[in-house]
Amino acid sequence: MVSYSSAVSNPVAAADAPDEARQATHHVKRSDGKTIRFKNPYPSAGEPPSAWEITSTMILGRLTGSAPAPDLSNVKIPAVKPEFLASRTGSTALRATWLGHACYLVEFPSGLRVLFDPVFEGRCAPVQWFGPKRHTPPACALSELPPVDAVVISHSHYDHLSLTSVRELAARNPEAQFFVGLGLEKWFRDNCGTTKVTEMDWWQDSELVLRRKVEAKTGNDQAPETISARITCLPSQHSSARSASDKDQTLWASFAISSGGKSVWFGGDTGYRRVPKLPVHIDDYGPEYDSLPRCPQFKQIGELRGPFDLGLIPIGAYSPRFLFSWMHANPYDAVEIFKDTRCKRAMGIHWGAWVLTNEEVEEPPRLLKDALKRSGLPETGVFDVCAIGETREF
Repeated sequence: MVSYSSAVSNPVAAADAPDEARQATHHVKRSDGKTIRFKNPYPSAGEPPSAWEITSTMILGRLTGSAPAPDLSNVKIPAVKPEFLASRTGSTALRATWLGHACYLVEFPSGLRVLFDPVFEGRCAPVQWFGPKRHTPPACALSELPPVDAVVISHSHYDHLSLTSVRELAARNPEAQFFVGLGLEKWFRDNCGTTKVTEMDWWQDSELVLRRKVEAKTGNDQAPETISARITCLPSQHSSARSASDKDQTLWASFAISSGGKSVWFGGDTGYRRVPKLPVHIDDYGPEYDSLPRCPQFKQIGELRGPFDLGLIPIGAYSPRFLFSWMHANPYDAVEIFKDTRCKRAMGIHWGAWVLTNEEVEEPPRLLKDALKRSGLPETGVFDVCAIGETREF
């Protein structure tokens, strides 16, 4: 099997970064200028509800029956066995395979393989005996993946960053480069046995170069000598924490990857607009709510870095809206993000694995079709969902 060594440049501030990025308005600093945590800088996030408010509201809803847990007894999310390319020169298209929740493996026509937010455990929690339990298995085991060149982590929450998964990935792929938000590099170095970690701020670029190792070639071996990619860390509207003591001490982000003439924008996990508490039957995209502030950073991403061949955009974990809209996009938000970022095509992520909030498990794809229709877009073929393990080409 052909193997590669990897090298990555130090992140540099993008020349086209917006003014607020250069001013680091998302950093909260001490008087000596040291960043101690991060924040969402726009009214579209507002002041987040406390962890106690979220937890108590969800528990009370379960106990009183006003917001029961979603029914899993008849959920049928399709799944297929994934098929990856046998070689790095097997396709001129961009190939994206959904492995469950926010995890995608993307194979670029250059030969580059990028894995986004890998979590292969049964529970997205600090321990595997308590916390949200997976109701659909991952598409495959980590051992069944082809060699991975880059692993992108959007933020530190347990449904996006799994210690067990990244440890195994680092062990199986010693040349893989991990790209993370500010503050996470030390966690990776301390816990995952790898030094190939690049932490980045919003609107920073880094170049990844893979060089083929000297090996005996077979007669049909056409693997490229070098593979290059541009990795850009970009904004999202979210938060971070792995315990009660480290809230917002590491940076959440979206990422853009360009290689071989194709580009992907990975939304990770993000909100779009802050919605107040409303009766459940009220449409918060009705005309009376047009004035609710929207996060302007997605239009900046589209204008300065778009268009993208593929967007991986979250569509789930959004109910009740007054608790989660600031940090989790619903399908209507997702379509607006899709348009703002100027993605040519998109796939929905962040649904179908764990019950994290109150909406029915299979609701996000249904609402996505309605959101596309309302926006005058085709209900299929532009912004889709797929079976777990399915590959789409772009």
